[in-house]
Amino acid sequence: MLALILPGAALVLGAVVGSFLNVVIVRLPQEGKSIAWPASHCPRCQAPIRWYDNLPLVSFILLGRRCRACRQPISWRYPLVELLMALLSLALFHRFGLTPAFGVYFIFCAALLAIFFIDYDHQIIPDLISLPGIPLGFAAAFFLPQLSWQASGLGILLGGGTFYLVALGYYLVTKREGMGGGDIKLLAMLGAFLGWQALPFTILASSVLGLIAGIGAMLRQGKGGQSVIPYGPFLIVAAWLWLFFPGQIIILYLYLFR
Repeated sequence: MLALILPGAALVLGAVVGSFLNVVIVRLPQEGKSIAWPASHCPRCQAPIRWYDNLPLVSFILLGRRCRACRQPISWRYPLVELLMALLSLALFHRFGLTPAFGVYFIFCAALLAIFFIDYDHQIIPDLISLPGIPLGFAAAFFLPQLSWQASGLGILLGGGTFYLVALGYYLVTKREGMGGGDIKLLAMLGAFLGWQALPFTILASSVLGLIAGIGAMLRQGKGGQSVIPYGPFLIVAAWLWLFFPGQIIILYLYLFR
C-alpha cells in the first residue's frame, strides 16, 4: 500500500506546487506585482476563483476549460504547468526516494519550471529565482551525498565564467549582445545544483536543441540571423536530462568517444 501512497503523494504535491508556479509565471515578470496578493482570479473578468475551482488539473476538467463567471476559455498553460511539475515530482521520488535530495531537487525543478515559461514568454530570467538559487545549491552540497561542495563550487565558477566569456567574445566580435546575463546566472545555478560534471553535457545538449529551434525560428520568422529565441529553456531541458539520466549519458559518452 505504501508503495502506491508515496508516489501518489509526490504527484499531488507536484500538482499543487505547479498551481502556485502558474501564479509566479504570470506575476513575477510584472514589476511591482505581488505573487501572494490578490488571491487567484480570472485574468479576463477578474472574478475571484473559489477554492473548488482552483484544484490542480481537476478543476480545469470539471469546468470544461472555461471560467465559471465569464465562461471565457482557460489557457492550456495552467494544467500543463501543473502536470509537468507533478511528473517532475514523481520522477524525483523514483530517482531519490524519500530523502533530503528529493526536497532539494524538488525546489530546484520548481524554480527551473518557472524560469522556463517566464523566459519563453518574456525572454528574461528573473534574478529573484536564479541568484538565490546559486548559494542554495552550494549550501545543499554540504548535505547531499550525490554532490560535493567542491563540485558545486567549481560548477558555479565554470558555469558562470564559461558563459560570461562566450557572451563577451560574441559582443567583441559582433558588437551585439548574443547572450543575456540571465543565461550566465542560470548556468551558474545549474552548476551549483548539479556540479561541474554536468556542464559539458548541459552546454552541448542545449546548444544542439537551440540550433534546431533556431533554424525553425529563422524559417518561421523570416528574419534570418536576426531571429531571436530564448536560450534558457534549452539549458533547463538539458539540465533535467542530466539530473534524471546521468548514468545513461556517461555511458553514451564512453560509447561515442571510446
